[in-house]
Amino acid sequence: MTDPVRPVFHGFEQIPLREYAERAYLDYSMYVVLDRALPFIGDGLKPVQRRIIYAMSELGLNAGAKPKKSARTVGDVIGKYHPHGDSACYEAMVLMAQPFSYRYPLVEGQGNFGSSDDPKSFAAMRYTESKLTPIAEVLLGELGHGTVDWTPNFDGTLEEPTWMPARLPHLLLNGTTGIAVGMATDVPPHNLNEIVSACVRLLDDPDATTRDLCEHVLGPDYPTPAEIITSRSDLLQMYETGLGSVRARAIYEKDGANIVITALPYQASPGKVIEQIATQMRAKKLPWLEDIRDESDHANPTRIVLVPRSNRVDVEQLMGHLFATTDMEKSFRVNINIIGLDGRPQVKGLKALLSEWLTFRTDTVTRRLTHRLDKVERRLHLLEGLLVAFLNLDEVIRIIRTEDEPRAVLMARFGLSEEQTDYIMETRLRQLARLEEMKIRGEQDELQKEREQLIALLGSKAKLKKLIKDELIADAKKFGDARRSPLVARSAAQALSETELVASEPMTVVISEKGWVRAAKGHEIDAATLSYRDGDSLLGAARGRSTQQVAFLDSTGRSYSALIHSLPSARGNGEPLTGRFAPVAGASFQTLAAGDNDMRFVLASSHGYGFVTRFENLTGRNKAGKAMLSLTPNAKVLQPAQVGDVEQDRVVAVTNVGHLLAFPVNELPELDKGKGNKIIDIPKAKLGTERVVAVAVVAPGTTLSIKSGARTMSLSFKELEPYLGARATRGGLLPRGWQKVEGLAVE
Repeated sequence: MTDPVRPVFHGFEQIPLREYAERAYLDYSMYVVLDRALPFIGDGLKPVQRRIIYAMSELGLNAGAKPKKSARTVGDVIGKYHPHGDSACYEAMVLMAQPFSYRYPLVEGQGNFGSSDDPKSFAAMRYTESKLTPIAEVLLGELGHGTVDWTPNFDGTLEEPTWMPARLPHLLLNGTTGIAVGMATDVPPHNLNEIVSACVRLLDDPDATTRDLCEHVLGPDYPTPAEIITSRSDLLQMYETGLGSVRARAIYEKDGANIVITALPYQASPGKVIEQIATQMRAKKLPWLEDIRDESDHANPTRIVLVPRSNRVDVEQLMGHLFATTDMEKSFRVNINIIGLDGRPQVKGLKALLSEWLTFRTDTVTRRLTHRLDKVERRLHLLEGLLVAFLNLDEVIRIIRTEDEPRAVLMARFGLSEEQTDYIMETRLRQLARLEEMKIRGEQDELQKEREQLIALLGSKAKLKKLIKDELIADAKKFGDARRSPLVARSAAQALSETELVASEPMTVVISEKGWVRAAKGHEIDAATLSYRDGDSLLGAARGRSTQQVAFLDSTGRSYSALIHSLPSARGNGEPLTGRFAPVAGASFQTLAAGDNDMRFVLASSHGYGFVTRFENLTGRNKAGKAMLSLTPNAKVLQPAQVGDVEQDRVVAVTNVGHLLAFPVNELPELDKGKGNKIIDIPKAKLGTERVVAVAVVAPGTTLSIKSGARTMSLSFKELEPYLGARATRGGLLPRGWQKVEGLAVE
């Protein structure tokens, strides 16, 4: 029989990689969630913040002390309690010292601790000094009163508090942000007075709803005085669920013709806002503004001056655009995801959070009172033994002098405990003076009264609740201040379109035979007199306004559009349309039209087909254009004719051999695109030689001009009656000598 093979241990454990990776990831995730990124509901602090504050208190850096170098504090923190990077630890301390980052700063810094323009521009820790602020007492005041559990530090040589015995719900006062593994937290800061008022309401009425508590907590209160514009209903929903968003907006005022921005949203950099506005100005996307100046100083931390181009600028429209396109309006995510008393992360609404914090506070006060009661009873016990010794002083002295084991004899003779006996034997002779009996009895009476009070408090929920309430109100009176962020219900700002930002001016768009385009100011421009490139000449022109769009039609019937104000000036030769658009190979631009989206135009081809369409159908952002007019072989696109009144206006079409037809506009269909219906009849036999030269729309009171060579014939609206007919008919023949028509115009 062979001996069984015994397993050999090689000093390591073999497990599958999948199992190891899963275990390591979960361990790391829980560490990040519980010990780094999420705050504890009791004191509202992350571990690094808690350790910084505790280390500063151990260094004696309270509000009344002289500050010490920040490097000293950081050294103590990372050397004793927080074995991580010094730069990250210092940055966490700086954040607690910045009044523009913390609503109620816990650290008072001396030196360069950054600015609202660049919060991370703080000096190195070897240059700055720091100490705690007075409000840090709210976190530290009860630390030595048996109120917290203590845990060994990372190397087991020291102990540190597991949490701080906060007298106020610090989590809501300063808020916090953090990103863990698979979860994050974003708690906004609040006003101390409002939070305390809500706590008192909840103590008096535990059944109060979140809506009731929101009568006290009006909304977040950021360190900067920017407006909170989120609606009341949205804020209530946010506090109900613990999830939502808060929108803050800059405050501005008129100073003569200028606009002065006096407050920016939380964490908005004045320098960045100025750069955002300047970028728009350089890109000519903000023509309403002439200049921007930064006049911020120590007296006015935020003072940005905007200089409009004229007094006619609509300030509200301009600021609405800037709110929508810059950091002058910001949205802050709210996700009240915190570690509760059960040690688990959870998203909590306002009532759940305050109720749980009051449970924490009740437990803290109970532990404080119990700790004090234990100390009072111990002191009474010692005083009772001391009084026995004082009343039997001669015998006590004799026993101590003569007995080999005086401790045991004293305990047996006077019925003393070990603790009382040790205290008597350690008592100094000068405490045995004649007046000591009165002092002992006086101290006993005081301690007895305090003991009765403590027992009464611990035995009555009502009295304990009143004590908590009184302490909350006292702290609010000491540290509370007025709300900084006003609540003003406004709708979110909307950015203006490019056309709304441009001053409305008359413009004439000119296109050349080779497809070069430009825009001239005014409608009195004679496009034929403009200079053109060698070998180029005028193709067409359209009148519009700088706020409108212009549409170009190519030889395939596709339409392309551009904003008129974006076209180059007519002082030069312009730019080729092929640089803006991408027509198919071989296509050329043939005509153009400008107008508002609701304007109607007649689109027609040289083969006599067409339809009415809204100008909006001609526009689009596609560089390849959009199919608009379907053409028969060899047909050309004619100049679109603008329609005024569909019911009264007449369409006039004329062919190159002098056939002219007029009929009501409403006989043509209104289409988005297509070939359209026949406008004027051209016999099939003549399609190769006869074509439609032009189409015009004549309104009552206007005159139609017919161009033939160097001559022009004018026909009034009434004089067109001989040429009236049904759509798609042949029309009337113009008089002899006017049958070679080159074009039509309406004046």
